[in-house]
Amino acid sequence: MGGCVGRQRGDTPARGSSRSGGRNRRKRGGRNEPLKKDKPKWKSDYPMTEGQLRSKRDEFWDTAPAFEGRKEIWDALKAAAVAIECNDHELAQAIVDGASITLPHGSLTECYDELGNRYQLPVYCLAPPVNLVSERSEEDVSENPEPQTAPKKEFQLKVRLSTGRDLRLSASMADSIGQLKKQLQVQEDIDATHQRWFFSGKLLTDKTRLQDTKIQKDFVIQVIVNQPTIPN
Repeated sequence: MGGCVGRQRGDTPARGSSRSGGRNRRKRGGRNEPLKKDKPKWKSDYPMTEGQLRSKRDEFWDTAPAFEGRKEIWDALKAAAVAIECNDHELAQAIVDGASITLPHGSLTECYDELGNRYQLPVYCLAPPVNLVSERSEEDVSENPEPQTAPKKEFQLKVRLSTGRDLRLSASMADSIGQLKKQLQVQEDIDATHQRWFFSGKLLTDKTRLQDTKIQKDFVIQVIVNQPTIPN
């Protein structure tokens, strides 16, 4: 009878320590939540292309296992992150469960293995930024720095020269100041390099478009003409 009691006392702590001990280790990060279906939304501090995002992810996955944690867990997290990116939530959950990974907040941004090791995945490994720049659009911008997306609607732009003359130029809201300087050069024989255009007290650069200045038809743009000095 004493052997029976001894066996019960011996068995009970063993079961308790096995379950509660493992549970305590796994719950170092908090309770275990199912993996959320919503991807994290974040904004990059700088315009990031798809290629830059891939390079950033590769760098993380290549270096992360070298710091802490178990390689097999890092491999499982990477596979789960890829599944999330492919919108395969069930596969991602199955990978997490199969590797006994605990998610305190239902996200891979913070998780624990069954030994209590903590793992943190940056959001860029789970979802692209909301301001991601596609490779194609970046090429289009570089090849066509001044795209004309809409047909021109021309109007007569009022220009007041520092010489006291007022005149009008045919312009559209898509025209840049650089283009208008050339038009004024042809019309009044004033070198574009000797023109400085101002609106509302601000100097307008050559790349500035009229639509960026929020100018209206009846407004006047001031043009300071700097005539070169003629040496004696």
